[in-house]
Amino acid sequence: MATAAEPTLDIVDETFLAVPPTTLAAVFADPASWRRHWPDLRLRVYADRGAEGLRWTVRGALVGTMEVWLEPALDGTLLHYFLRASPADQLGNPVTLPPGKLRKEFDRRARAAKAMSLGLKEILEDGRAPGCPPPG
Repeated sequence: MATAAEPTLDIVDETFLAVPPTTLAAVFADPASWRRHWPDLRLRVYADRGAEGLRWTVRGALVGTMEVWLEPALDGTLLHYFLRASPADQLGNPVTLPPGKLRKEFDRRARAAKAMSLGLKEILEDGRAPGCPPPG
Protein backbone atom coordinates (compact mmCIF):
# COMPACT_ATOMS: atom_id res chain seq x y z
CA MET A 1 0.00 0.00 0.00
CA ALA A 2 1.28 3.50 -0.86
CA THR A 3 2.33 5.91 1.83
CA ALA A 4 1.27 9.56 1.76
CA ALA A 5 4.57 10.45 0.04
CA GLU A 6 4.09 7.96 -2.83
CA PRO A 7 1.81 8.94 -5.72
CA THR A 8 -1.13 6.60 -6.17
CA LEU A 9 -1.53 7.51 -9.86
CA ASP A 10 1.39 6.86 -12.18
CA ILE A 11 0.27 7.52 -15.75
CA VAL A 12 2.58 7.32 -18.75
CA ASP A 13 1.56 7.93 -22.36
CA GLU A 14 3.43 8.28 -25.65
CA THR A 15 2.10 9.59 -28.95
CA PHE A 16 3.96 10.35 -32.18
CA LEU A 17 3.12 13.66 -33.84
CA ALA A 18 4.51 14.58 -37.25
CA VAL A 19 5.45 18.11 -36.18
CA PRO A 20 8.73 19.56 -34.90
CA PRO A 21 9.29 19.60 -31.12
CA THR A 22 9.29 23.41 -31.18
CA THR A 23 5.69 23.38 -32.44
CA LEU A 24 4.55 21.26 -29.50
CA ALA A 25 6.71 23.25 -27.08
CA ALA A 26 4.89 26.42 -28.13
CA VAL A 27 1.53 24.78 -27.38
CA PHE A 28 2.59 23.71 -23.89
CA ALA A 29 4.33 27.04 -23.15
CA ASP A 30 0.92 28.77 -23.15
CA PRO A 31 -0.72 28.55 -19.68
CA ALA A 32 -4.14 28.85 -21.35
CA SER A 33 -3.53 25.41 -22.88
CA TRP A 34 -2.93 24.01 -19.39
CA ARG A 35 -6.38 25.13 -18.28
CA ARG A 36 -7.92 23.60 -21.41
CA HIS A 37 -6.22 20.23 -20.95
CA TRP A 38 -6.27 20.04 -17.15
CA PRO A 39 -9.07 22.31 -15.89
CA ASP A 40 -9.15 20.87 -12.36
CA LEU A 41 -5.39 21.19 -11.82
CA ARG A 42 -3.22 24.15 -10.85
CA LEU A 43 0.19 23.83 -12.46
CA ARG A 44 3.44 25.55 -11.62
CA VAL A 45 6.46 25.11 -13.88
CA TYR A 46 9.55 23.93 -12.05
CA ALA A 47 11.57 23.01 -15.16
CA ASP A 48 11.14 24.71 -18.52
CA ARG A 49 13.20 22.62 -20.90
CA GLY A 50 12.36 24.64 -24.03
CA ALA A 51 11.88 22.40 -27.06
CA GLU A 52 12.26 19.36 -24.78
CA GLY A 53 9.12 20.15 -22.76
CA LEU A 54 7.99 21.19 -19.30
CA ARG A 55 7.79 19.81 -15.78
CA TRP A 56 5.14 21.03 -13.36
CA THR A 57 4.11 20.65 -9.76
CA VAL A 58 0.43 19.77 -9.59
CA ARG A 59 -2.16 21.01 -7.09
CA GLY A 60 -5.95 21.05 -7.08
CA ALA A 61 -7.82 17.77 -7.61
CA LEU A 62 -4.43 16.02 -7.56
CA VAL A 63 -1.15 16.66 -5.80
CA GLY A 64 2.15 15.61 -7.36
CA THR A 65 4.12 16.23 -10.55
CA MET A 66 3.51 16.15 -14.27
CA GLU A 67 5.79 16.31 -17.31
CA VAL A 68 5.65 16.51 -21.07
CA TRP A 69 8.92 15.42 -22.68
CA LEU A 70 9.22 16.23 -26.37
CA GLU A 71 11.64 13.84 -28.03
CA PRO A 72 12.67 14.39 -31.68
CA ALA A 73 11.88 11.21 -33.61
CA LEU A 74 11.94 10.52 -37.35
CA ASP A 75 10.15 13.46 -39.03
CA GLY A 76 8.37 14.64 -35.91
CA THR A 77 8.12 14.37 -32.14
CA LEU A 78 7.40 11.63 -29.65
CA LEU A 79 5.24 13.26 -26.97
CA HIS A 80 5.89 11.55 -23.65
CA TYR A 81 3.38 12.37 -20.90
CA PHE A 82 3.97 11.54 -17.24
CA LEU A 83 1.59 12.16 -14.35
CA ARG A 84 2.66 11.08 -10.89
CA ALA A 85 0.14 12.30 -8.37
CA SER A 86 -2.46 11.39 -5.79
CA PRO A 87 -6.05 12.53 -5.41
CA ALA A 88 -6.30 15.44 -3.00
CA ASP A 89 -8.85 16.83 -0.60
CA GLN A 90 -10.02 20.45 -0.67
CA LEU A 91 -7.00 21.48 1.40
CA GLY A 92 -4.59 19.89 -1.07
CA ASN A 93 -3.70 16.92 1.12
CA PRO A 94 -3.34 13.50 -0.53
CA VAL A 95 -6.27 11.18 0.12
CA THR A 96 -6.55 7.43 -0.13
CA LEU A 97 -9.32 6.24 -2.44
CA PRO A 98 -10.85 2.77 -2.30
CA PRO A 99 -9.34 0.51 -5.01
CA GLY A 100 -12.39 0.74 -7.31
CA LYS A 101 -12.50 4.54 -7.20
CA LEU A 102 -8.73 4.76 -7.65
CA ARG A 103 -8.95 2.53 -10.75
CA LYS A 104 -11.73 4.73 -12.19
CA GLU A 105 -9.63 7.85 -11.55
CA PHE A 106 -6.62 6.20 -13.18
CA ASP A 107 -8.67 5.23 -16.24
CA ARG A 108 -10.20 8.72 -16.48
CA ARG A 109 -6.79 10.43 -16.32
CA ALA A 110 -5.16 7.97 -18.75
CA ARG A 111 -7.97 8.42 -21.29
CA ALA A 112 -7.76 12.21 -20.90
CA ALA A 113 -3.99 12.07 -21.56
CA LYS A 114 -4.51 10.10 -24.77
CA ALA A 115 -7.39 12.36 -25.85
CA MET A 116 -5.16 15.41 -25.34
CA SER A 117 -2.33 13.89 -27.40
CA LEU A 118 -4.60 12.72 -30.21
CA GLY A 119 -6.42 16.08 -30.23
CA LEU A 120 -3.10 17.89 -30.67
CA LYS A 121 -2.12 15.40 -33.37
CA GLU A 122 -5.32 16.10 -35.30
CA ILE A 123 -4.94 19.88 -35.04
CA LEU A 124 -1.19 20.22 -35.54
CA GLU A 125 -0.79 17.69 -38.33
CA ASP A 126 -3.66 19.44 -40.11
CA GLY A 127 -4.70 16.60 -42.40
CA ARG A 128 -1.16 15.49 -43.24
CA ALA A 129 -1.26 12.36 -45.39
CA PRO A 130 0.81 9.38 -44.21
CA GLY A 131 4.30 9.42 -45.68
CA CYS A 132 4.23 13.16 -46.38
CA PRO A 133 6.55 15.57 -44.55
CA PRO A 134 5.18 17.42 -41.54
CA PRO A 135 3.59 20.83 -42.10
CA GLY A 136 5.95 23.81 -41.83
